[in-house]
Amino acid sequence: MSEEQFKNLRQQLMAEIAAEAVLTAGHTGRAAFSGRVMRVVGSVPRHEFVPIEIQAYAYLNRPLPIGYDKTISQPFIVALMTDLLEIEPHDVVLEIGAGAGYQAAVLSALAQRVYTVDIIEELALGAERRLKRLGCDNVEVRVGNGYYGWPEFGPYDKIIVTTASELIPPPLLGQLKPGGKMVIPTGIPEKQSLTFVEKAPSGALSTRDILPVRFSEMEEPAGPAGVA
Repeated sequence: MSEEQFKNLRQQLMAEIAAEAVLTAGHTGRAAFSGRVMRVVGSVPRHEFVPIEIQAYAYLNRPLPIGYDKTISQPFIVALMTDLLEIEPHDVVLEIGAGAGYQAAVLSALAQRVYTVDIIEELALGAERRLKRLGCDNVEVRVGNGYYGWPEFGPYDKIIVTTASELIPPPLLGQLKPGGKMVIPTGIPEKQSLTFVEKAPSGALSTRDILPVRFSEMEEPAGPAGVA
């Protein structure tokens, strides 16, 4: 497919995302996402983040397989999670679950710095290559267990988690700045919810469930913590 065809498909996708925002406003409280988020999601070439054999389907509003039993997230969910964080240009953002790098590319255009972690080395290295090729020079990629976050560069203004945990991992709560925001899918596999977390300047935490979701599960520690 040509770049012009991909561009037209992206425009159609953005119309679908806008329509779905209206339909889910009762859950999310947002009938429309910010213009800044919509412009960025509408400009990132999602077809660069999926296997070449399914590039023709890259702009469907659905998750797509990227190998290793993982998927690239549904574009509406990417837009929603990004919008909930209200990312500012000076923000430093941590992403857990780099996958193919698509969400990190979106974050790259909105934040000052992005740190992203994936436990699968092949996915992390592939994401790093794509992001560099596309000029996302403010993103650093690490191979590791996202349960532990990336403490070296924390605390973070915003944290986005694209893999589900039954409970919010304490290391991630600890790496969120006072005044910061986090979005994370939580719950058992059959009943997950997208959870929005805010940490007050005092350090007090508040959470609320946004809407039902289904994400792959985070690999959580089986024994004592301490090794990332």
